[in-house]
Amino acid sequence: MTSPTIRAMQVSEPGGPFVQSTITAAEPGPGHVRVVVEACGVCHSDALVTGGQFPGTAFPLTTGHEIAGRIESVGDGVDGWRVGQRVAVGWYGGSCGFCDACRDGDGVNCPRLQIPGVAYQGGYADSVVVPAIALATIPDELTAVEAAPLACAGVTVFNALRRSAARPGDVVAILGLGGLGHLAVQFAAKMGFVTVGIARGSEKAPLASELGADHYIDSTAEEVARGLRALGGAKVVLATVTNGDAMTATVDGLGRRGELIVAGATPDVLRISGLQFITGTKRIYGHASGTALDTEATMRFAAQTGVRAWIEEAPLAEAGQAFDRMLTGKARFRMVLTTGN
Repeated sequence: MTSPTIRAMQVSEPGGPFVQSTITAAEPGPGHVRVVVEACGVCHSDALVTGGQFPGTAFPLTTGHEIAGRIESVGDGVDGWRVGQRVAVGWYGGSCGFCDACRDGDGVNCPRLQIPGVAYQGGYADSVVVPAIALATIPDELTAVEAAPLACAGVTVFNALRRSAARPGDVVAILGLGGLGHLAVQFAAKMGFVTVGIARGSEKAPLASELGADHYIDSTAEEVARGLRALGGAKVVLATVTNGDAMTATVDGLGRRGELIVAGATPDVLRISGLQFITGTKRIYGHASGTALDTEATMRFAAQTGVRAWIEEAPLAEAGQAFDRMLTGKARFRMVLTTGN
């Protein structure tokens, strides 16, 4: 029997263009399933993958780790999943299952974490073979296009907020109103936090309000820390921007035992003194994504509360153009590729 062929948008060298290729569809081995891709989000982290910035990245490659579709075939030893089931796969694309992190339910910090597009071919294609451990069930209320960005951007901010020190009624500030931030504001508001949006420019105030924010701070017009202190101090600042100075500017706006959570991946240095940490017993820590179970929780919450990514769709063949819109900030707010499957 001849294996079917599929389309894949591939990059042949670090930083190279996307080229549509015809490849043989992979067969799922033990513990794996093949997923027909219906939608795949375009994430900023895809630029790190296509740029060859992960050890072991092999070219040509197919990136994409915000995958939504349905199971087409199931390999040996896979229990609990069936052909036709609607599933999503995110940054967490599988883990070893036996290290301390995995045994503690923290597989996203597994030293053998598998990232779609790095460990195996990603979702800018008609189908993808993934470990069954990476699958998250999509609720009926969500379309594939709606589910895709929740598998990475959504779970990142949802998980950060629900695992933070904040409780309903606390002041929670979202730094940045982009691809991550516009989801974070929605989640924070629906979780019952007094939600503050922080961004550059007064023109973004209506956007923050539309997303559900109770307050808005224009970082070009006032000192961010002073604005947060005027609200009683933030229990949590979730930083979704990739700017170290912008993150640093929020620290003195944290309240007692406040937390700065870094979700925006940046090499920038944060210039914070030890005294700033000690005064008020503040904390700063990073947060990355979540496991497949966390993705399921994110999608259930979104389905129940109406949280949705603001999306621009593009056909798979236009991956290059969609990628450029994401990188240049022209997309509002998440680009999602669709396959027509």
